Amino acid sequence: MPRPILDESRIHPAIRDKVAANRMDYVREVQAAIAAHPVVVVGMRQNPWPRKARRALEAAGIAHHYLEYGSYLSGWRKRNALKMWTGWPTFPMVFVKGMLVGGAGDLEKLIESGELKGLLG
Repeated sequence: MPRPILDESRIHPAIRDKVAANRMDYVREVQAAIAAHPVVVVGMRQNPWPRKARRALEAAGIAHHYLEYGSYLSGWRKRNALKMWTGWPTFPMVFVKGMLVGGAGDLEKLIESGELKGLLG
């Protein structure tokens, strides 16, 4: 089922460029990391879940690239742009070979089932 996104015809032409360009530098940064690394974790300071995801990858012997965007009190605009781009509501965002696989709990399930190694294979 496709994720509902406001159709461009429902955005006034005068603001379409503003909507399209909003915080795209952060999205491009994540896209570049995803293109350059098999596993990317996008997180934030002070949140235990990105640390949990990174530790799970380290315990499984899987190298990863980490991007950090602010803390609970800073960087929320950057994180909001990434949430709008992916549709994923929380951090971390874990990408494997360019595919968003979810957060820390989702990653742990993929590791435990062996599916993560298959995705990387």
